[in-house]
Amino acid sequence: MDVLEREAVLQDLAGHLQAAVSGPGRLALVRGEAGIGKTTVVRQLAQLADPRIRVLVGACDPLATPRPLGPLMDLAPRLGPTVRTGLTGALAGTCRSDEVFDCLLADLSAGPSLLVVEDVHWADEATMDLLRHLARRLPSVPALVVATYRDDEVGRTHPLTALLGTLAGYQWVYRHDLAPLSRPAVARLATGHSIDVEQLYHVSAGNPFIVTEILAAPTETIPATVREAVAGRLAGLSAAARTVVDVLAVLGHRVSPQLLAGVLPAPEEALEEAVACGIVRTDGQETEFRHELTRLAVLEAVPAACCLRVHRQVLEVMRSGPVTADDLALLADHSEAAGDPAAVLEYAPAAAARAATTGAHREAAAQYARALRYADRLPLDRQTSLLEGHARACLLSSRLDEGVESLRAAVRLRGAAGDPLREGENLRRLSYSLWPSGRTAESRQTALDAVRVLEGLGPNRELPRAYLNLCRLACYEHEAVALTAAHAEKAIALGEGFGDAGVVVQARFHAAAARMLSEGCGWEDCEQAVSSAMAQDLPVDAGTCALVLCWFAALQRDVDRTTAAVRRAEAHCLDHDLLFHLLCTRACGSWGLLNRGAWTQAADAAQEVLSHPDAPPVARALALTVLGLVRARQGRAQVWPLLEQAASLVDTDCLMATGLGWEARVEAAWLADDPERVRAEAVRGLDALAGRAHPWLSGPLACWIRRAGGTPPQVPAAEPHALELAGDWAGAAARWDALGCPYDAALARLSGDGPALHQALAAFEALDARPAVARTRAVMRTRGVRPIRRGPRAATRANPYGLTNRELDVLKLLNEDLSDAEIAARLYITPKTAGHHVGAVLNKLGVHTRHEAARKLHDSDRR
Repeated sequence: MDVLEREAVLQDLAGHLQAAVSGPGRLALVRGEAGIGKTTVVRQLAQLADPRIRVLVGACDPLATPRPLGPLMDLAPRLGPTVRTGLTGALAGTCRSDEVFDCLLADLSAGPSLLVVEDVHWADEATMDLLRHLARRLPSVPALVVATYRDDEVGRTHPLTALLGTLAGYQWVYRHDLAPLSRPAVARLATGHSIDVEQLYHVSAGNPFIVTEILAAPTETIPATVREAVAGRLAGLSAAARTVVDVLAVLGHRVSPQLLAGVLPAPEEALEEAVACGIVRTDGQETEFRHELTRLAVLEAVPAACCLRVHRQVLEVMRSGPVTADDLALLADHSEAAGDPAAVLEYAPAAAARAATTGAHREAAAQYARALRYADRLPLDRQTSLLEGHARACLLSSRLDEGVESLRAAVRLRGAAGDPLREGENLRRLSYSLWPSGRTAESRQTALDAVRVLEGLGPNRELPRAYLNLCRLACYEHEAVALTAAHAEKAIALGEGFGDAGVVVQARFHAAAARMLSEGCGWEDCEQAVSSAMAQDLPVDAGTCALVLCWFAALQRDVDRTTAAVRRAEAHCLDHDLLFHLLCTRACGSWGLLNRGAWTQAADAAQEVLSHPDAPPVARALALTVLGLVRARQGRAQVWPLLEQAASLVDTDCLMATGLGWEARVEAAWLADDPERVRAEAVRGLDALAGRAHPWLSGPLACWIRRAGGTPPQVPAAEPHALELAGDWAGAAARWDALGCPYDAALARLSGDGPALHQALAAFEALDARPAVARTRAVMRTRGVRPIRRGPRAATRANPYGLTNRELDVLKLLNEDLSDAEIAARLYITPKTAGHHVGAVLNKLGVHTRHEAARKLHDSDRR
């Protein structure tokens, strides 16, 4: 197909290639709806490339369970021996995926390259990790990486969305959209065809694929849909060619001549006819449909009996020769489609294990689930092993409900088989999965059951993990520090004896975290534990500690620590494919953004968590609460439904979610000027916290009772809350300023004198906290503080984004790419104050980065 109306994109990509091969490297994302011409563009780019540039093209397949690292396997013959050896090792489980990624980087560093990865919307998790790995390190590589994907299939819940979010912060990543063709372009394509161009343009909406498909069947009536267009083209084929097309549609992936010949005798002539028709294409090695939509349209018309027969033939052909690790996923797919349970049980578990070794945990969970559908044919011991493997993959891929059910079944089977060691281990793992599911009461009881079973067997390797689980729960539930420490000591003593470094580092971390929460000391010990876990290559243990540190930093309202902790945890989770940990980390990150005053960013981050189909209940509850608080502070509707939904997801004593939830409910009632509900909600929260060391949870509730005119109870309170409760509003506000929390500082100043009230009002106005502005003005009127400035100044009203003069100054300095410290020096303010102004600017502009803010300034200047 002609590259009509794609010249600008091609020119941009050629420019990227020229710049990238001389360094630094770049990544170009080419996106558009299905059939828009992405493949045509990248192939044209490859043809235009200088002969000295190595061109590497790989693609992702639309398999129900994608091939782990499928594009890299496509590229392997063109790569160096080190990459091929590493890839073989990764697929066999003898080396880590990141080692293969580093080998690929080294290979790309050897000379200028163009690397194309097509159809990333079908990528497996390991391939997405490869792209993350490459993207972060591209500036040091003389290569242009081009990735194509269908943006009409990538919604908020699509796995690719997370990858795109990761790439958003890289300046060397460029995005190119392919738009539908204009009417003149469609008319040009239709030149020489007896066809109504207006009807063609109307039916195709300018989609190049649909236009091409329709024009390929010129003798047929113009169809209303792609399905009819494809049916018209197929009608002209011989019976033999139609059979080839049907078989290719059933196979559903690139097909080698040997495999096709194994299913159909002497297919060459019929295949040539199909290729000449344009329905499929071949590169000499493999045959495939020109577009997946075409294949689906064909497959829909293939009789079920024919599909079953082809799957059985393919299965027989593939099993007749040597089976490689690369074949396992396809064999599992065809086994189930062929209705062969024995073959499913032969290949699906192996495919699952292979997927797990490459970091494709969702694929591993899907393959285990496939095997479990037929597991009643297996001995109980093998059934139980499949359940345990499925549960492991489900936890790492954040499919908690499925994992919990598999663990429950595994516990029953191990108990019935008289295997208390594995029964106890499964109970411990069940408790571990129940807690993030929001079922804290059951998690606690199951943890005790695990310890009871394992202690009855004498010292064993599983027991220290069970003690560690009790230590974690005591820490998360804010039990007494001594109780957490006691569990930690038992875990450490046994863990050291059995050489379980993960148990030791986690136990030390959680003991320090408990001290930090109740006594205010221990942060450095927590940091050291996280670093130790990472240094010892304990990815899951390090991920757990890094996540918990994000939670506690956000709980303590320390903006700088939260930002640093979230950045580190997120990078670690992305590098090690820890989806559950990643989603919880991002939920904590949204809380940190809320504390910083970046409410638009906080809401976006929370919504990103909520849009993921596998977000665990604790993360969803936390994100819903953040979203509700943002709406409440901005004076928007539908606050309480969000808070009620958050509360319904988890047990009352799940403090990771409900700790902020109680405070949010109280604040929402205060902003609505409902003092009775303020006191009722605060008392409810304090009652649930009774008997626990909870200064960062009980302190704010007591402060809200005080702000609503009530008498606060004597409860543990962290420093800024304790200062406010003691009447030292200035000290509390100063502490909040030091922590980087402008909204909390303004709340503390509501108890102050006239200047403090004016300062609070200015802060609330800068944050666009309309209900708080109204409450502040009411307080000023009650105390006779005058004058009350009525809304923003004229200059602020004149600005389309409501920026103050000082915020406009900050925005102009952002355009110079200055840091907070540099902005502070220019404006003679403190770096903390500069940071607050930057957050307010980003919030008002509705952007996420300084560069986006600078672009808005340029757009405004052009207008």
